[in-house]
Amino acid sequence: MRRANRRRFLQTLGVGAGLARTLEAVAPESIRLAITTDEVDDDLEAALPFLRANGLRYAEIRNLWGKYNTSQPVEKIRAARKMMDRAGVSVAVVDTGFFKIPLPGDDAAGRKKLDEHWALLDRAFERADLFGTDLIRTFAFTHARGEKPDERNYPRIIELTAEAARRAKAAGKRLALENVGRSYVATAAQLERVLDAVPNAALGATWDPNNSAGSGDPEPFPAGYRRLDPARIFHVHLRDYRRTPDGGAEWAVVGEGEFDHVGQIRALLAERYRGAFSLETHVKVDGSKRKGSQASVKGLMERVWRV
Repeated sequence: MRRANRRRFLQTLGVGAGLARTLEAVAPESIRLAITTDEVDDDLEAALPFLRANGLRYAEIRNLWGKYNTSQPVEKIRAARKMMDRAGVSVAVVDTGFFKIPLPGDDAAGRKKLDEHWALLDRAFERADLFGTDLIRTFAFTHARGEKPDERNYPRIIELTAEAARRAKAAGKRLALENVGRSYVATAAQLERVLDAVPNAALGATWDPNNSAGSGDPEPFPAGYRRLDPARIFHVHLRDYRRTPDGGAEWAVVGEGEFDHVGQIRALLAERYRGAFSLETHVKVDGSKRKGSQASVKGLMERVWRV
């Protein structure tokens, strides 16, 4: 789109002059679009042609060849990095299951479980180095389905999250805490609470507005997003959702649900966000997650052009 036409297009969308100048300078191809590779295929060699065919230059690495990347031997990670280098794809974030567990008790069994997760975090640091990124996705403990977070647990959750951030800073890494269902950090409000309580610059967010909706947030964007400090959003997950009668959400192909992708991307770019926008589609088309990802990539690209 030529600059003058792009400016007129932005004006028709009701974008103010200052924001228009910011967005006008952002070509769609400069937006860092990524996808969680196992949403296409957990065989990385099979997933990478999909990324190349769709012009995706960034990847979120979660499962590789049937295991979480943090459970794969280093030799497998080195092989994955070589495949990605040959494909011209960079890693935006290394996913982990760190602290995606019930809050351990303050007893011998609980301390053993925490030791296992500190070791997991060390493995994530090593894999981030091998993949050439400093960004690691983490969580903030879970509760049982049908239960609500126990307020009495937040002080200890915050203490442990602060310790994780301290370790990450010492290792030269950043933790991107994701809001996710059945977690003590599931909505924008809960994400705000923990980030505000842990001001360490090594801790930020994987902001997932659709997860926030699925956890009962009535308006993840713009209201939920406005609760967050944009400078502490390190990574963004995108998919789409439809509201369910119980106030939650079911996942949908991007463009077939209710989420305002254009507004969310535009708002982040206006705040000089330069992290990745990563598709974590969670949908299948005709029983195929590859087809579901293909349909969502198409829907997302259409919305990126509207930005």
